[in-house]
Amino acid sequence: MTEPQIISLEELAGSLDAGTRLLGLDLGTKTIGLALSDISRTIASPLETIRRTKFTNDKNKIAEISDNFQISAFVLGLPLNLDGTEGPRAQATRAFAANLTRQIDLPLAFWDERLSTVAAERTLLEADASRKRRSEVIDKMAAAFILQGALDRLANIGAG
Repeated sequence: MTEPQIISLEELAGSLDAGTRLLGLDLGTKTIGLALSDISRTIASPLETIRRTKFTNDKNKIAEISDNFQISAFVLGLPLNLDGTEGPRAQATRAFAANLTRQIDLPLAFWDERLSTVAAERTLLEADASRKRRSEVIDKMAAAFILQGALDRLANIGAG
């Protein structure tokens, strides 16, 4: 196992090779929403939702997707409290990130995800998605909002 590579978005900006994709993750207790950037790292698209089982199974699925899409880094939503403090969910997310980056040799940056699920839900409601359809896609939509926020920030840093 390697040391975890958890870095800031600014550090990530300076370490990315051209033409590589990022994988956005929205970590929930039952599912992990995944989103994929394009190779120019401009647009985030919902990819899929993983039903969480054991960490090893979740990690293997993420590793497989990372290999298939030639991912260069992860962006993981950090669920801060509305006042900006970290609660139990943020601590669990940090633990997941440390485990993931020890076993998959890619850097990971956090993105404040406080309103990503709310934004995804609003978008789906505006699209008149049924309740069943919303529950099927909400996690990967939230992952896309997380990743898009990070991509926009990376573009402003000058690494987009």
